[in-house]
Amino acid sequence: MGLKKIVLDVLKPIKEPTLITLAKNLSRVSGVKEVSIIVNEVDVETVTLAITISGSNIDYEEIENTLRELGVALHSIDEVVFESETAEEVEEG
Repeated sequence: MGLKKIVLDVLKPIKEPTLITLAKNLSRVSGVKEVSIIVNEVDVETVTLAITISGSNIDYEEIENTLRELGVALHSIDEVVFESETAEEVEEG
C-alpha cells in the first residue's frame, strides 16, 4: 500500500553528485527498493535526468529532502503509482 512508483524529471549539476551517488542516496529512502536513472540531456553545466523510483510505501518527503541536500532540482513529477489499502488489509489492521 502507499506510494509504489514515482518518475521524476530532475536537473543536476554536471559534476556532482554522480549518478551512482544520486542513486545510492535515493535507494536509502524509506520504502525504496529500486532506483533507475536515465540521462535525457546534457548541457554545459547541467544534466537532465528521468529518475524512476519503485518500492512499497515510499516516503516522498524524504525523496524531496534527499534531492535538495544533493543540490538536485525537481522539475516535475511525470508518473505516480499509488496502491490503496484493500478491504482485507483494513479489517486486519
